[in-house]
Amino acid sequence: MSVIGARPAPGQVRIGVAIDIPQPWGEELTRRRAEAGDPAAEYVPAHITLLGPTDIVEGQLAEVEAHLAAVAAAHPPYPLHLRGTGTFRPITEVVFVAVAAGISECELLASAIGTADQLVRESRFAYHPHVTVAQDVPTDAMDKVYDDLAGFEAQFEVDSFTLFSHSGEGRWRPHRDFPLGG
Repeated sequence: MSVIGARPAPGQVRIGVAIDIPQPWGEELTRRRAEAGDPAAEYVPAHITLLGPTDIVEGQLAEVEAHLAAVAAAHPPYPLHLRGTGTFRPITEVVFVAVAAGISECELLASAIGTADQLVRESRFAYHPHVTVAQDVPTDAMDKVYDDLAGFEAQFEVDSFTLFSHSGEGRWRPHRDFPLGG
C-alpha cells in the first residue's frame, strides 16, 4: 500500500487490505525498507497487499466490512513462506521479498476481496503477492537491499487479514482484523 497521494475526498475514506508480516520478520523488513531510504517505511509496515489503496464512500464501510468477513469465512488459514528477493525492474523501481509458498492462496483472497462493487479497481499490473522492501530509491540502495535480503526466509501461518484506513497523512491504521475460516 502506498502513502503518497492526496487525501480522500470529503465523505470518503481510503482503505486497503493486507496480510501483516508477524514479528520478528515484520519489524526486520520494515527496518530494512527504512535503511534503503524508502520514505514509505515510516508509514507502511511490512505487509502483503490484498487490496491496494481504495477510496470508498464512508457510508459504505459497514457493507465493505460485511463483504470482507464473508470472504475471510470462506477461506481457510494457510502456511506462507517468504524466501529471497525479487524485483519488478525495469517496469517499476521495486525490490521485494518473494512469496515462495502461499501464492495461490493470496491470489484467491485478493480476487475474492475485489469482487465487491465498491472495491473494483483498475490496476496497471497483474496481482503478484510480495513484500516491498524498497521502492523508488537510488539504484545502489535497491541493489544493496536486493543482495542483503537474498537469503531472507520466514514461514508462518496466515490466519487473518486486516482492513487498514488512511487519512492521507501519517501511518496506515489497522481498522479491523478478519479471521480466516470464520
